[in-house]
Amino acid sequence: MRKKATQILLIFSVLCWLDLSAYTAEVFSQNQKTFLWKVQSKTSTAYLLGSIHLFKKENYPLNSKIENAFEQSEVLAVEANITDVGKLDVRKFMEIAFYPENETLEKHLSKETYEFVKKKLGSLGIPPELFNKQKPWVLAATLESLELLKLGYTPDSGIDMYFLSKAKGKKRIVELESLDDQLNLLSSLSDQDQELFLLSMVKDLDVVSKDMDRLIDAWTSGETKSVESILTKSLAEDRRLTSIYEKLVYERNGNMTLKIEDLLRTKGTCFVIVGAGHLVGDRGIVEILKRKGYLVEQL
Repeated sequence: MRKKATQILLIFSVLCWLDLSAYTAEVFSQNQKTFLWKVQSKTSTAYLLGSIHLFKKENYPLNSKIENAFEQSEVLAVEANITDVGKLDVRKFMEIAFYPENETLEKHLSKETYEFVKKKLGSLGIPPELFNKQKPWVLAATLESLELLKLGYTPDSGIDMYFLSKAKGKKRIVELESLDDQLNLLSSLSDQDQELFLLSMVKDLDVVSKDMDRLIDAWTSGETKSVESILTKSLAEDRRLTSIYEKLVYERNGNMTLKIEDLLRTKGTCFVIVGAGHLVGDRGIVEILKRKGYLVEQL
């Protein structure tokens, strides 16, 4: 009898511990900072979420604060609606992404950079005929995407795609930029900047896995300084990249902030998703909005 009572008590204790563990995990989740900010104007609220464009399925579900903020919003604002690629002018893309018949990548890079890139890609099993017609900015983006895909990060699991899919037919979707805007911006980089962009990407290929692990950890726990440090590492290592960061990050921060302010002048609640790098630092969107007098709180 005593043995049976002891068994019942043990089972009861385990069940209580499991309930307590679940409760503790939920409390921790609610208290933990996320990469989400609440911005308030006199008439409306905007939730700003820093996105990682390529994500893993195993990184879901997201923190309940993020999901709840999305559910409360009538509008979803994104950098570009990547589910609407039908609007992309394919002929124009081919013109700005690839060299015409009489030109090659080799002609637009210094001999030293070209040989370095050729050797590195050769070690990955990629022959020159597969990349020699791509412009440097396209090749850089392609290499990063291929490396992330190998590691299990996919655009289909990206935070932008996740919420665009959830919003379809349920919420109004607006763009802060567009796919054309982003492609035109990348293609407008000078040959020198494109070469630096490609060189930086190729040098970082060996540490993409480590950097992404650190980035996901920092993003999950809302560590803005760590995210900023990871995403600006290349700039810290090579100040020649300054003009590229100015164009691809800081100028866009200002332009996207103006679009977010337009949303804050309306009535209602919106959910805004931009790349995590656009929200951090003194020149990030969060600090710009604070300086403009909006009430901004990290959740």
